[in-house]
Amino acid sequence: MSKTLIIAEAGVNHNGSLEIAKQLVRTAKECGADIVKFQTAKLDSLVSKYAEMADYQKANTGKVESQKEMLSRLLLSFEDFTELAGYCKEVGIMFLSTPFDVESIHFLNGMQQIWKIPSGEVTNYPYLVEIAKTGKRVILSTGMCEMEEIRAAVKVLKDNGADDITILHCTTEYPAPLAEVNLNVMTTLRNEFGCKVGYSDHTKGIEVSLAAAAMGAQVIEKHFTLDRDMEGPDHKASLEPDELKALVEGIRNIELAKGSFEKAPTESELKNRAVARKSIVAARDISQGELLTEENLTTKRPGSGISPMRWKEVLGTAAKRDFMEDELIEI
Repeated sequence: MSKTLIIAEAGVNHNGSLEIAKQLVRTAKECGADIVKFQTAKLDSLVSKYAEMADYQKANTGKVESQKEMLSRLLLSFEDFTELAGYCKEVGIMFLSTPFDVESIHFLNGMQQIWKIPSGEVTNYPYLVEIAKTGKRVILSTGMCEMEEIRAAVKVLKDNGADDITILHCTTEYPAPLAEVNLNVMTTLRNEFGCKVGYSDHTKGIEVSLAAAAMGAQVIEKHFTLDRDMEGPDHKASLEPDELKALVEGIRNIELAKGSFEKAPTESELKNRAVARKSIVAARDISQGELLTEENLTTKRPGSGISPMRWKEVLGTAAKRDFMEDELIEI
């Protein structure tokens, strides 16, 4: 059994508040997630003043402004992240933050052992090189990508020192329409790259993440929030705490249920086998020496006698003794 790595994506759902970020850390821990993940960026390096908001950001915030104006209210400082990483250690959950620029990569490098590359950076060559040069494990999200773009990104990462890469399938829309999820792409990615695969889930609810786990996702990433009614671009497509807890419990149950590749009766099944299966029994009273035939034999429970799979072997033999109706046949 392989354990699915569950990343509780806090993202910017702290709304720029360190205290709310700490609440998200505690919630992720209480819900059983393996990692709580944030987003780290220097505003001037991330976005130009001309970048417009995405349609989902306009819809979820009810505002029309530049991305820069929106993000200026949502980003934590490097000092905040230093404190937050320490707080995660204190709480007992792994800290992870996605960098969105090279300066943030250098800042976070001493604070985490895994990188999560967001879908928007898959085509950012200088960024990929800086991540790869650290030699750390990389989780690569692939929303909006053509296969050739993924191949190119993986090559850049491998050529520059990254040799442990997990690729996440993703549909970059908030929330993502079910008809555009295409979970089967995980199999395509696994076959193409021969690496670990997972799913970054932007759909509503938890069922798609559970399905991905059942299909072999080794990493599941899901946005969560303290309250979906909070102001901000990502809250509406995020899980609330009770849903995150249900997701973690569901994935852990799926891991248990997936079990072994060997088909054999389990320990709990063995005690039921004799009860559920059938044996060859006398269809009527049979006298000693009488030939056993299809007329005087039948099959009934329990399965503690001769298996009906030996039917032809039993037919035509002489009864070794008298048998009463329904009695297990012996030969």
